[in-house]
Amino acid sequence: MSTSTIPHSAAAGLATSGITRLANLGVIRVEGEDAATFLQGQLTQDFALLKLSEARLAAFCSAKGRMQASFVGFKRSETEILLVCGRDLLAPTLKRLTMFVLRAKVRLSDASEAYALYGMVGSAVPPALPDAPWSQWRDGDASVVRLYPAEGLARALWVAPAQNDAPQGEPLAEPLWQWLEVRSGVATLSQPVFDAFVPQMLNYESVGGVNFKKGCYPGQEVVARSQFRGTLKRRAYVVHGDAPMAAGEEVFHSRDAEQPCGTVVQAAAHPAGGFDAIVSMQTNATTDGSLHAGSASGAALQLLPLPYSLLEDI
Repeated sequence: MSTSTIPHSAAAGLATSGITRLANLGVIRVEGEDAATFLQGQLTQDFALLKLSEARLAAFCSAKGRMQASFVGFKRSETEILLVCGRDLLAPTLKRLTMFVLRAKVRLSDASEAYALYGMVGSAVPPALPDAPWSQWRDGDASVVRLYPAEGLARALWVAPAQNDAPQGEPLAEPLWQWLEVRSGVATLSQPVFDAFVPQMLNYESVGGVNFKKGCYPGQEVVARSQFRGTLKRRAYVVHGDAPMAAGEEVFHSRDAEQPCGTVVQAAAHPAGGFDAIVSMQTNATTDGSLHAGSASGAALQLLPLPYSLLEDI
């Protein structure tokens, strides 16, 4: 199956720097002397070794290893960790995490109204922020986390108390941010794809979302078995099509009109026309034939180059 290159945002005459408010995201606050050790036993990444200069991409899984939420987590202090996640999954995730607290000295709460979240692109990203994805830099009372780039543009997440002034920068259209999120190839889980994927089906082990050397967490055996026994048959890909796509929509290959070969995880309008999406898809669907949204006769999809390399050796 051939790939296609869609015009770069700059070539489309679009703004390539600015800031935008991220109303679709919320915050879970984890407080207490056991905050890091509690999350260490619940999420796919290592929080026991988390430094104040770092952040973590992580997933919360079921006992069957299926992702029920995804987070960008970072320390505000040695006893406070913030987990940024999709608002539509926040309440059920908070409820389930709280069930595991038991005797741990930790408190969990919905802090979405206490913090303001902004996305930063291009020159709006502070130059003092380290280049490595999932680095954290403190700008006064604000935490700034380096995200994976998209279309060659630097991106960052800015989180600060709600009463603080907004970060400085030109306004960026929110749909453009959502498109860059898709083009980064790093998916944020939402309700339509709740409990649908093990982390590797979204390439999380390749973008810093899974640590295979840490201790146990819900679903850990399934996640490890998928990695080391070669049982993984799905990966995340970026695609482009002319028709709208939405999370949870099925994707079909021309070889099989009955069974879908993939699922749309996250989608956004391309600013120069059409729509882009992250699709979790069978690896054998990337060769021969054609891909289609919704049905085998639906809108054709073009497979785009993945913007990062998949991890081959753990």
